[in-house]
Amino acid sequence: MSNEKTIHTEVGSYISTLLRDNFGKGPTSVFVTVNPPFISIHLRGFLAPTEKILLRQQEHRRVLETRDLLMNQLAADIKLHLWKIGKLEVSEIYADWNLDTHTGMILAVMADKSPAEDFEWDSDIEEKKICAEVNEASRKAQKTPESTELYWLNNRTLLIERSGIFVEIEKELINGGFIEELKLVKRPLERRLLLQTRIEVILQQPIMEVFLDWNFITDKGYTLVLLEIAK
Repeated sequence: MSNEKTIHTEVGSYISTLLRDNFGKGPTSVFVTVNPPFISIHLRGFLAPTEKILLRQQEHRRVLETRDLLMNQLAADIKLHLWKIGKLEVSEIYADWNLDTHTGMILAVMADKSPAEDFEWDSDIEEKKICAEVNEASRKAQKTPESTELYWLNNRTLLIERSGIFVEIEKELINGGFIEELKLVKRPLERRLLLQTRIEVILQQPIMEVFLDWNFITDKGYTLVLLEIAK
């Protein structure tokens, strides 16, 4: 258990330093969850001084584009250091940001994937109903996923993995190199549609934040639903 806590602390410290060195300011807090094959890193109080200026000028798009570019560059460094910290072999890195609340989420996916049925699931929660709501929201945005898997990372974080989600026009945009433009359009749309579902009712917990990112090469998307802790 102590070793697990050490890994959480070291990952949080490393990410804070990495972001501070590359963005000019680190987050005020970092919450790390290691639940193989996933590592979720929730950031709070993360907004650089230059980004504040850009946001005051309504340059949200420029801030998001810059963060995406930097995270693409930092992905290899993150993979290397996660291996050094805890022999965590990571194959993919995803990230999303909420500029209004100064929060963000980094998701690392390990090379050795575990099936969804290996994850603990609250017996009172109807998993099939959540899947149905996710699939319906996806259908409205693009199409019904070929597969949808749910992973309960901790008591407040639900990870949704969808595969086979892109329609033909999206595939053409991807092939044409318009990945960043597609990402910036999809995020608010998919977030809004997910928040319009009955997931909160099914989980009996309010949704605090939703983070999304995709692998446009393998036709896969991840959604992290962060719930408010019941009082």
